[in-house]
Amino acid sequence: MATINFYLDKPDKKGLSPIHLRINCNGNQVKLATGQKIKSKNFNKTKQRATGTSYETREINHYLNFLNERADEILHHSNKKVFDKNEVKTLLNEHIENYKENNNVNLVKEQISLYGKPITFVDLFAGAGGFSEGFLQAEHNNKFYDFIVANDINENCELTHVVRYNHQLGLDAKFLTQDITEPDFLDNLLEKIDGKTIDVVCGGPPCQSFSLAGKRKKFDKKDDLFSHYLEVIKVLQPKYFVMENVKGILTKEGGKIKELIINEINSIIDINEIPLLITFIKKNKTESNSFIYDCLIKKVELEKLLEKDKDSGREEYINFIDNRFRKITPKIADYKTSKTDVNINTIRHGFKLLSRTKQWDKLKRDIIREKDYCNIYSDDFADAFTDFLTEISPEKIISRIETSFKSLKIPETFKKDCNDIITALKIYATSFDESIDILKSSCNTSQKKELNSILEKIRLYKIEKPFVANASNYGVPQNRERVLFIGCRKDQKFISEIPSTVSENEKVTIFEALYDLDFIGNNQEAHRYELVDISKQYNGTAKKMASLLKKRSIDGKPISKGGKSYSEWSKNGRLIERFQPKTKPFYVKNSEALEAGEKYFDLLNNHKTSNQSKTVIKRLDVILKNGSYKDAQFELDKCGLTSNKRNYNVLKPDEQSPTVMTIPDDYIHYNTPRALTVREMARLQSFDDSFVFQGKRSTGGNNRKTEVPQYTLVGNAVPPLLARAVASEILKNIK
Repeated sequence: MATINFYLDKPDKKGLSPIHLRINCNGNQVKLATGQKIKSKNFNKTKQRATGTSYETREINHYLNFLNERADEILHHSNKKVFDKNEVKTLLNEHIENYKENNNVNLVKEQISLYGKPITFVDLFAGAGGFSEGFLQAEHNNKFYDFIVANDINENCELTHVVRYNHQLGLDAKFLTQDITEPDFLDNLLEKIDGKTIDVVCGGPPCQSFSLAGKRKKFDKKDDLFSHYLEVIKVLQPKYFVMENVKGILTKEGGKIKELIINEINSIIDINEIPLLITFIKKNKTESNSFIYDCLIKKVELEKLLEKDKDSGREEYINFIDNRFRKITPKIADYKTSKTDVNINTIRHGFKLLSRTKQWDKLKRDIIREKDYCNIYSDDFADAFTDFLTEISPEKIISRIETSFKSLKIPETFKKDCNDIITALKIYATSFDESIDILKSSCNTSQKKELNSILEKIRLYKIEKPFVANASNYGVPQNRERVLFIGCRKDQKFISEIPSTVSENEKVTIFEALYDLDFIGNNQEAHRYELVDISKQYNGTAKKMASLLKKRSIDGKPISKGGKSYSEWSKNGRLIERFQPKTKPFYVKNSEALEAGEKYFDLLNNHKTSNQSKTVIKRLDVILKNGSYKDAQFELDKCGLTSNKRNYNVLKPDEQSPTVMTIPDDYIHYNTPRALTVREMARLQSFDDSFVFQGKRSTGGNNRKTEVPQYTLVGNAVPPLLARAVASEILKNIK
């Protein structure tokens, strides 16, 4: 058993003593200079650590602990059991040099354009940064991307972003950790953007956030994220925006959700063209449609208001309708009835409720947050909360007002006035497109033709249908189908699809992605690469396995000259020259550790296997040998190894993986009965090895609702190579 300790050498002229690492093993001794110096009075020889509580002390002790861990790992936890002195020195010196070279990081305060034209982008619902990473890998005709702001709600997303983009790459990209539904979100986002024009916005609101207007909902935290995403688009008005989601969104609610999304995108209008539409409405206003047309004008004018002014604009709209109702109330009911009738009161109070939309929205957000915190779902409380939240929605309030109007005995003379009020309320609650449909219904043929011509000019974005993209078509070793809604501003070239970069028989295989990481066993962590000898590891199938390895271009296309294998691309990195790392990758446990300088500079990160029991390993081995969970059921039953788990995906080395999710136990390594490491899952997603996932490795139970550990960061991400293909296509077309 080797002993590892630290000692001080003779002090230099400044009185600082170098700290050395010493290893004793079976009479042999290895000594290494750590590169750190300290005054002898500040070093506890018994504990072999610096004394005091200063930042410098904590940093030195973290570094010595780091070296102690790595030395212990090499000597006591390595697959290799025998080392000579020079090997140990070489391996530890790699860690020492890595740490010394990179521990002092200077943040770049401003991204100066060194060459070409930067295209600015913002990444919403950014997670780990799959979109961001892919965008920084793209360039075309001297055009590249300038990363301005990313946003997500979770602190570990921010930590991963700060380490990768601010510390490691030296960019000044900001991060906004805030829920997009918060009232001041847009103000805070604009503050981060700091007056810059944004060319591209990307992001993927979770699929749970898509609901049909007026439909009874679950009312969880993810409701309405899509509409808030579009609010950002309306304010920033980028040249292009990309919205990513699961394929199931196309068939959700029988395809109605897809149509809703397209209609909402088409409802984003160019505020500079609003006067054209208002002029048309005023020109065609008559005595009979005067009130409805005035409401349509007010609705259109709402579109040009800044977010901070919209609440007062909505209140003004409702007050305009309320005044109309006040004028006709004496004509449809006597004084006593107007004060006591439940229907009249419902209408009157409904207007008051609608005029307080801002206050009710805040209350709704607070209730949903508390409901989520208290896990109110699938219980006797859930329906009551859902009923209340449904009741305060504008759609439900308007529905009750309409029912009350129908319950009144209204003289025939005033029925049109009352119907007009109901129509005006529906205009208030509908999208721009639905309001235009109401306008069209009162237009003749020539008026409709003129209106359609105006709409062509007033619609800010062009989109016909979403595009289904399979990540494996873009050099990602994974069959991950995602839907992309690409909004193209009317002054930009239309993009309807993203061309594949590889053909069916050129796709990257799992073996290409993972083979060089296959040197790790159960409950082990590797911090450096080890040589994988395919001929020894695969014996009779070595030739077949080696034939899977191909030289490729960055986007996966096989090439004969100048290419790299997928694993080489992963190790060397895919970022364009402008964004090459300023420091080596490092890991921190949390934000406090980053502040304290407790960084782990390793040659390989996030490569740790789970501590699986002998029973689990036997179960995985049976499944692996049978080729699938289904085919293994008989043998599992026979051996008493059955599991309640619904499925295991056995990875096939010569194929692409199924969609990478957030639970590592869902996958069985193609060569060893074990789950995948974070780094292996990241490889299947096409993240470079230099991209370090920060914070906790995994979590469970209720913590999954609030925490975003490494596995979740990886599984929820957009594959960077897919994002790169999208970003490249935009660069080719953007004006």
